[in-house]
Amino acid sequence: MPDTPATRETVTTRAVNAIRALTIDATQAAGDGHPGMPLGAAPMGYVLYVEAMRHDPSEPRWPNRDRYVQSAGHGSMLQYALLHLTGYDLPMEELRRYRQWGSLTPGHPEHGHTVGVETTTGPLGQGISTAVGMAMAEAHLAARYNRPGFDVVDHRTYVIASDGDLMEGVSGEASSLAGHLGLGKLIVLYDDNRISIDGGTDVTFTEDVLKRYEAYGWHVQRVEDGNDVAAILRAVRAAEAETARPSLVAVRTVIGYGAPNLAGTPKVHGSPLGAEEAQRAKEHLGIDWPEFTVPDDVLAHTRAVRERGQAARRAWEELFARYEREYPQEARELRQVFEGRAPDFSGLELPRFEPGGKVATRKASEAALNAIARALPSLLGGSADLAGSNFTDIAGERAMARGDMGGRIVRFGVREHAMGAIANGLALHGLAPFVGTFLVFSDYLRPALRLAALMRQGVIYVFTHDSIGLGGDGPTHQPVEHLMSLRAIPGLVVLRPADGNETAQAWRIAAERRDGPTVLALTRQNVPNLQVPEGAVARGGYVIAEASGGSPRLLLIGTGSEVSLCLQAKDVLEAEGVPTRVVSLPSFELFEAQDEAYRESVLPRAVRARVTVEAGATLGWERYAGDLGETVGLDRFGASAPGDVVMRELGFTVEAVVSAAKRSLARL
Repeated sequence: MPDTPATRETVTTRAVNAIRALTIDATQAAGDGHPGMPLGAAPMGYVLYVEAMRHDPSEPRWPNRDRYVQSAGHGSMLQYALLHLTGYDLPMEELRRYRQWGSLTPGHPEHGHTVGVETTTGPLGQGISTAVGMAMAEAHLAARYNRPGFDVVDHRTYVIASDGDLMEGVSGEASSLAGHLGLGKLIVLYDDNRISIDGGTDVTFTEDVLKRYEAYGWHVQRVEDGNDVAAILRAVRAAEAETARPSLVAVRTVIGYGAPNLAGTPKVHGSPLGAEEAQRAKEHLGIDWPEFTVPDDVLAHTRAVRERGQAARRAWEELFARYEREYPQEARELRQVFEGRAPDFSGLELPRFEPGGKVATRKASEAALNAIARALPSLLGGSADLAGSNFTDIAGERAMARGDMGGRIVRFGVREHAMGAIANGLALHGLAPFVGTFLVFSDYLRPALRLAALMRQGVIYVFTHDSIGLGGDGPTHQPVEHLMSLRAIPGLVVLRPADGNETAQAWRIAAERRDGPTVLALTRQNVPNLQVPEGAVARGGYVIAEASGGSPRLLLIGTGSEVSLCLQAKDVLEAEGVPTRVVSLPSFELFEAQDEAYRESVLPRAVRARVTVEAGATLGWERYAGDLGETVGLDRFGASAPGDVVMRELGFTVEAVVSAAKRSLARL
């Protein structure tokens, strides 16, 4: 077939309709799914994957590839169809198995599961917000590592977002920061189909989105016809030319385009078309090829992306090889980022805190953070306008700013949810991000934290003011249920260190842990420095004080600031003739990962008199208290008063622990 404008237009139309055909076929076969968005947005997806993006399907982890984020994750078949058409390792058989057990085509895109999926999406607003983090990562690495003649970091982040994405508060938070920072390589296509599940968007969403984004500091455009591939491409090229601002292109589409009876209605959002409507839609679109097939001319056209991508990748590899010779140290650091790995910390000098003194674990965290930062150049982050309380600044470093993105400090502003999502984007780019806020406000970023765990990303959460011990701010700021609720998240490691020395070890664990997120729960108030054996925190739990004679009759098990309370109670009980062992249990998850022999050596089953002590919810402590044990905890909200007063009034005293111990002993 000759390469003429007419033939190119023909094959483009057929390629767009191939996306639609695969969407119809997959959702029909599954009897489930969301065909509406892919049917309407197919031209946008085509423009990005086939015309605009620089990517190599044969090497999907090429570091300098453009990133694509399908924020409207329910329309997953759009991305799966595009991955297949452009030559990623996603065979047709997997499209036939859409949404089935063990398939590579789950209902919503999952990073690490399907090749070419840059981030897990589905919860609306998360994708676009994570993409802001990706764009920040690109800008940071470019500012820090590019040299004259060596633009080794130079790529864009593209997003397709829905009405629902832009309704969510997290996207507003992230978009506001993106505009403030001037992230010119972030391009969002807004699938403006004006339909929500409950009806037209006019029932809830009547704002002028373009004016809102203009107010955020974005470059905005509108494409009136979502089927006009040339117009969409022109808008994307104009967005690419706008380097000082992120870009939003509102593309007016029709949900379920092609379905004669369902197009433009909520009915096509989350259900297959049905056999009759599917057939009529294909007839209307001119799709005359069999199910789960792609015409040869279409496949030849879309798979030409591979050759272009390979050429771009090889040119970059040659550039990076020369960069490596000219700037070996910078290249080593960049390779560490590209591979998403931690350095060798064997020679790392962590801060030490001498027993006899006192320090708040949030303050000890600052010292540990800065020690880690000197050894880990990819470590960066900050707090949600609480750096002065969380102590999350890196000494000697500057903050990221418009026109100067090379700093390692991020001023997130009062945007906890966006902070969490942005951290995911930074981590997905190979960086080692940390974020900070009060533990009680972890609720605001919890959906993003959950996604970090699902994606196994090494985000570090510095959550200070970890109990009622913070005092006067009162119950709105005093966490109660938070520790246990965080421990319930699969893949998340929660560390509540007892003192400065446990905190330093906890930071090292978090920095080395690149295959999952880590929470550091830290005190506002000063706590005594303890004698902590080297490597003890990595075991999750250990004996911090042995019973007299080495054979305990009673176990006191504590975390965080309450470990020192257990040690004081031990002195009283030992004086009364009760051999008492104190166990520090900074991490349930790490302790449960130890072998049975070790866990038995710390918490012997034969010792049934036990007291657990933590200034938080008691739910979950029964696993360590056992059937004869007691739990000293908190199943009510706190109160406003000085921290030591609140702790005393709510039962966190030596006397209360001793009384609980005696009740447990009486059951023997």
